[in-house]
Amino acid sequence: MAEPFTLYKLIILYMLKKVDFPLTNSQISEFVLDEGYTTYFKLQQAISELITSGFVREESTHSRTFYHLTAEGDETICYFKNDISPAIQHDIDTFLKEKQYELKNEVAVKSDYYQNSNMEYSVRCQVFEQGAPLIDLTLTVPTESEAETIANNWTKKNPQIYAFIMEHLL
Repeated sequence: MAEPFTLYKLIILYMLKKVDFPLTNSQISEFVLDEGYTTYFKLQQAISELITSGFVREESTHSRTFYHLTAEGDETICYFKNDISPAIQHDIDTFLKEKQYELKNEVAVKSDYYQNSNMEYSVRCQVFEQGAPLIDLTLTVPTESEAETIANNWTKKNPQIYAFIMEHLL
């Protein structure tokens, strides 16, 4: 079996390999910390090193960070998969199977905001289905506070908003 710190990295790569969508920091942390494999700080260091070495690509918004497996990371986990014990692989597989719908839905909804050239804030609200945008809505508001509120509410209320839009446009 791999050295502990290397094992943490392999666990992260294995998790990303087993899903067809990105995982958030909190999703990876939930598994690794709940199983007691390491501490939060060591896990964050492992993630940081995977990003620096090009095995994982990071996508950040104001509220969440998504991790994607790169081609290099995919090649690495294929080569070193056997350094993860069958018991740990089973734990990961079980976690992902039990929570797949919940995990996938959590990363299917994205919202972010930025200051635009008019010195207002553009809020981009998206829902993805099978990797393609189901809805991609950009709103402009005058303040950062309003932008943050919209981004947070999109995460909570997107099904109702999508249904409302479809009902009124069809």
